[in-house]
Amino acid sequence: MKIERLSQDKIRIFLTFDDLLERGIQKDDMWREIPKVHELFSEMMDQAYSELGFDASGPLAVEVFALPAQGMVVIVTRGKMNSHAGDRATEYDDTEDEIYEMEVTLEQSDIVMYSFREFEDVISVCKQLQSSTLTEDGRLYSYNGKYILALEPALIEASRHNAVIALLAEYGEATSVTYAMLEEYGKVIMPEKAVREICNHFKF
Repeated sequence: MKIERLSQDKIRIFLTFDDLLERGIQKDDMWREIPKVHELFSEMMDQAYSELGFDASGPLAVEVFALPAQGMVVIVTRGKMNSHAGDRATEYDDTEDEIYEMEVTLEQSDIVMYSFREFEDVISVCKQLQSSTLTEDGRLYSYNGKYILALEPALIEASRHNAVIALLAEYGEATSVTYAMLEEYGKVIMPEKAVREICNHFKF
């Protein structure tokens, strides 16, 4: 579990699927209101307070983004309740101790995203993806001092999806940035066919 502050009233928590499994929670459980999920949220808020001094009392807006093969991103905003929530939003109170009043929005993205510290690693993984005939697609971004390669599963053959993930994980790491944040705050370096373009530009 990794927690970082985005602003005075907003934090981002990255949960790997191992974090969930250790607590007996399946990915689909995050869409249900069950005690284990409440316990996980309480644990996250305790850790946020101890690490960042983030006080989670009062109304909270909680956004949960599921990322393929990486885990989940939970964005918690303090002091903001939206009574006109979207279709996928639900409101509930933690009646057990009445500490949290939350509005929870759940979103799922199928876009695979991995970050790389060095551009040489991006070149290396693209060479491997192309030479293994796994994919030539993808979008390349620059965000927060790192390079992020985003791949849409629709452009990857289903039988090769796990092989693509394995290669990406070998050279980079799963990112806790959501695609929406990447689109809004990231800088697009290559808008399409990033794997092919990089291989064409950087030949060994």
